[in-house]
Amino acid sequence: MKGSLIELSRRVLRPPNILNGRLYCSFPSPSSLPPNNKLFVAGLSWSVDEKSLNDAFSSFGQVTEVRIMYDKETGRSRGFGFVYFSKDEEAICAKDAMDGKALLGRPLRVSFALEKVRGAPVVVPRLTGTGNVDNKTR
Repeated sequence: MKGSLIELSRRVLRPPNILNGRLYCSFPSPSSLPPNNKLFVAGLSWSVDEKSLNDAFSSFGQVTEVRIMYDKETGRSRGFGFVYFSKDEEAICAKDAMDGKALLGRPLRVSFALEKVRGAPVVVPRLTGTGNVDNKTR
C-alpha cells in the first residue's frame, strides 16, 4: 500500500524538482509566510488513517505530527485532520501541491489551520455592501 500511494502521488503531482526522494518547490518571500506550520486537511476518506496521511505528506518535508479527528460515538473518521511540519516552508509547499489532489479516491482540501483558543469568540469578517437590510426588494 505504501509504495503504491507514494508512486501515485509522484505521478499525480509531477513535481518540478525531486532530490533524494523529497519534493522541492520555490518558496514565497518570508513576508508572505503563514503564521504556523499546521495544515488543515479536509475531504478525507473514511479509510484514511494517520499512517497513510503521513505517507502522502512526508515527501514535502519532515512531518512532526498527524491527527485525524474521529467521532466520539461511532469511532469513524469525521473526514478531516491536521498535518504538522517542522518548517513553514515545507507546509507551504505541501499545501500548494496537495490542495485538490485525490487521496484514496477523494479530493483533498488543504489550507493553513487557524489557531483557535477555547472559549474565545471567533470573528468572521462580513462583506460590506451585500445583504443590506435597507435595500430589500419586494
